[in-house]
Amino acid sequence: MTLVGNAAHAPKLRAATGPGLFGIRTWKKTRLVITILFAAISVGPLLYMVTLSFDPVSEIDTGAAALVPSHPTAQNYVQAWQTVDIERYLLNSAIVAVGTVAITVAFAALAAFAFARYKFPFKEVIFYLFLASLAVPSLELVIPQYLLMQKLHLINSLFGLVLIYVSANLPFSIFLLRGFFEAVPAELEESFRLDGASTLRVLARLLMPLSLPALAVAALFAFNSSWDEFVIALTLINSPSFYTLPIGLDLFIGQHTTNWGMFFAASVIATVPNVLAFIASERWFKSGVSLGGIR
Repeated sequence: MTLVGNAAHAPKLRAATGPGLFGIRTWKKTRLVITILFAAISVGPLLYMVTLSFDPVSEIDTGAAALVPSHPTAQNYVQAWQTVDIERYLLNSAIVAVGTVAITVAFAALAAFAFARYKFPFKEVIFYLFLASLAVPSLELVIPQYLLMQKLHLINSLFGLVLIYVSANLPFSIFLLRGFFEAVPAELEESFRLDGASTLRVLARLLMPLSLPALAVAALFAFNSSWDEFVIALTLINSPSFYTLPIGLDLFIGQHTTNWGMFFAASVIATVPNVLAFIASERWFKSGVSLGGIR
């Protein structure tokens, strides 16, 4: 009887604790392996660049550089800082990036507020035209942008770079902020207006504080895109005093030879602001991406 009873209950036990639980554990392990693999692919080149920046030039040129430097040195950083005017390039890039972030967030918030709260002719058509501009490759716009900046007398100007970067970041930022603004209950806005608040005050004191995650995402994307951009900066800027950091990095690459030690050291210096910007906005960035995806 005991054997018969156990045999009768065995399929139920296997169904409850066997294949299902084994499948869940296998899936969790598979996800962990995939995550580690993608993390290694993403972080590996960055770590290798940092490693090479501390390797002596002789080891890099001979191919003897190792993942862990046998004779680490900071000489590459010293030489890179002394060879080109990195301080000026950092300042120029900071001016362009901060200006791009400030103007993009301000204009995107105003436009997103209009799309979210007001009704006007061809509203959806205009909005989707903004989104359609995201499908145009940026390299196809280099010549029209150059001709436009030439007519505006903004060639060799950091402000010209800011205007182009703002135009590139506005469509995505407007799309993101519109979704967040529409999620804010209209009753809150009405209560603000009953207290005598103007439209700008509703935007600044109500919608923007409640949409900090979206603002952080828009600001981080605008900062990274303007900080790392090279082609447009190289096209518009021809004076060394207005070079941004990506153009400064190109100076280490010669026609016949390249000092890879100094190049990697300067690249690490150029990467630090991106990392700091992400760390500063990490808390809002994660929630902004997740909530934006849900909406």
